[in-house]
Amino acid sequence: MIRPVLRMGEPVLAARAQEVAADAFGSPELLALIQDMRDTMAHLSGAGIAAPQIGASLRVVIFGGGNKNPRYPDSDAVPDTVLINPVLEPLADDEEGGWEGCLSVPGLRGWVPRYTRLRYTGFDEHGTPIDRIATGFHARVVQHECDHLDGILYPARVRDFSRFGYTEVLFPELAQVERRGAEEGGEGGESA
Repeated sequence: MIRPVLRMGEPVLAARAQEVAADAFGSPELLALIQDMRDTMAHLSGAGIAAPQIGASLRVVIFGGGNKNPRYPDSDAVPDTVLINPVLEPLADDEEGGWEGCLSVPGLRGWVPRYTRLRYTGFDEHGTPIDRIATGFHARVVQHECDHLDGILYPARVRDFSRFGYTEVLFPELAQVERRGAEEGGEGGESA
C-alpha cells in the first residue's frame, strides 16, 4: 500500500528509531511494512526510503532496485536491498560531495559530503545477515537512508548553503519528474 511520506518537522523524523526485535523477522507485520515501503518508494521513484518516513519508528531501510533512478540519472544503479538494524563502518576518511534530495524534504536539493567507501552490516527481512562494501552512489544512498534511523535529515549535513536550494531552480531538467512525484505522492516528491 502506498503510504503518505512524513515531512521534515514531524517528531518521528527527529528521533532515533527502535531496533527490530529478533522475533519480528519474517513476521507478517514486518513484511507488510516492507511492502508498504516498497510500494511508496516505487510510486515516488525513490532511490530509498526509511521506515520512519512512513511513520514507523523502526530501524528498517530499503534502497536500490537494480535500475538507474530517474531522479539521479547520472548515478549508477544500486542493488535492491532491505536492511534492518544496520551498522555502518567507514573504510576511509575520504569524503565526496554530491547532490541529495529526500522524500521528507520535497522540492529541495543540497550538496552533501559523504564517505566514499563503507561497509554495512545488518539483516534482511527474514533475519539473514548482510555484510557488504559500498562505494559511490551506493554508499551515499546507504548513508542517507541510515541517517533517517538516527533522526538526521540531509539538510543537517549540508556545509555550504550556497549549494542548497529548490530542485526546479538547480535542476530544471528534473523538475517535471519531481513535480509529478509530489503530486502523485501527496506528501512526497524527492528521493534519495
